[in-house]
Amino acid sequence: MKLTVFFEDPYWVGVVEVQEADGLKAGRHVFGAEPSLQEVWEYVMNDLPALVERLSCSVPAARLPVKSVNPKRLARQAAKESRSRGVSTQSQEALRLELEKSKKQRASRSREQREALAAYKREIAVRKAKAKHRGK
Repeated sequence: MKLTVFFEDPYWVGVVEVQEADGLKAGRHVFGAEPSLQEVWEYVMNDLPALVERLSCSVPAARLPVKSVNPKRLARQAAKESRSRGVSTQSQEALRLELEKSKKQRASRSREQREALAAYKREIAVRKAKAKHRGK
């Protein structure tokens, strides 16, 4: 699992990449103002597991072989990654799939609400019309 925090005008954004057997899953969290280390740590400890559980779309990704790395080289790589801005294209693809899924769910939910409201209004109109014809 990897958390990348970067500035995406006008907010600070955190992108979580989870490498699993079936592929790569990615999630996005908007921090707002620049988060302190303590805020990031609290997010990782409290809210990150819930975000990871909600992730459902994955993108096939090649698993990199894990081999031992010199600690100095590892520190240089970590510094290089922290300097570089952005998110990998695979995680962008996973974010796009997750966004499309939530968009479809939201559209179906709003369609159902709209249809329920229209049915309710029709029912009221029918009741009014019956009441008028009864003379009450």
